Amino acid sequence: MRKLRIGITMGDINGVGPELIIKTLKDKKISSKFIPIIYGSSKVISYYRNIIGTQDFHPSFYDSKGHVKEGNVYIKNCWEEKSNIMVGEATEEGGKLAALAMKHAVEDAQHGLLDAIVTAPINKEAMKKSGFNFPGHTEYLAERFNAKETVMMMVADGLRVALVTNHIPVSKIVETITREKIISKLVILDQSLTKDFGIEKPKIAVLGLNPHAGDNGTIGTEDNDLIKPVIVEAKKNGMFVSGPFPPDGFFGSSQFKKFDAVLAMYHDQGLIPFKALTFGNGVNFTAGLPIVRTSPDHGTAYDIAGQNVVEISSFRSAIFKALDIATMRQEIKEMTREKKEKKEKKEKSQSKSR
Repeated sequence: MRKLRIGITMGDINGVGPELIIKTLKDKKISSKFIPIIYGSSKVISYYRNIIGTQDFHPSFYDSKGHVKEGNVYIKNCWEEKSNIMVGEATEEGGKLAALAMKHAVEDAQHGLLDAIVTAPINKEAMKKSGFNFPGHTEYLAERFNAKETVMMMVADGLRVALVTNHIPVSKIVETITREKIISKLVILDQSLTKDFGIEKPKIAVLGLNPHAGDNGTIGTEDNDLIKPVIVEAKKNGMFVSGPFPPDGFFGSSQFKKFDAVLAMYHDQGLIPFKALTFGNGVNFTAGLPIVRTSPDHGTAYDIAGQNVVEISSFRSAIFKALDIATMRQEIKEMTREKKEKKEKKEKSQSKSR
């Protein structure tokens, strides 16, 4: 099988994204496993290369025709003008250039030039200043790839935590959660666990919305009226789903270890326990997209940007997870093709023998 092509967006040029990319890809043991294509600016890479103090990282220029050779690291210049780097600050230009890098990576993926995209961190304040009208990467990619629904899933070792709602204010959570939304997220999660992680008949735990999962309606009715009926429906459709579980006891007692994935109702309900258990090794994966997309489980880290102290473990994990999932999808695609060919050959043989 050919080596996979992984597009890596630079993220916010004022954050730790460029440092993560250089520190990770300068290691030949990592970059030789695939064909890395950085989307951003060679000038920005040069700036941070000097900060890091490494002179052994020189990506080749990537042309618009997608010509690549194994063993090389490539960079696609998504803008020509000089970047005004303001290390550690949320700026309009930082947001604009991060969006531009994403745009180029998405276009190449849509043309079949990439097998996966790994996104370095962006800053929501900077993105908003630049006129970026999406809460984050997940929502932007969903629109660009015409995905009606996606699932934000945090992954680390055997722990997978998916979300019903992503980046919305707490005041809007209840009005956003519907039976249709929960079942849609469950279906995508179930399919992804099989297609992307190779898990047959995955077991999914669903968390409750209210404290103690509502205590049979004494602390809110959403768990009884919304979540429980969805779980019943999912079971009737052949999914192995349990819940709703009170989140505190569920994670506190390590009950999550009995399941292949957990579906949380909102951002902090899922991400606080996930990061408490895995911080530094977690990966953000967007299920439901036609392209594989991952990112590290942390943000731009403005407070340490440009200091050459950022830890690369989560970013490295994001790259390897993208490789794993893209490989799994290719293998399934190849198996499906072979089965189809065998079936057609058998039918043709039977037709001739009649």
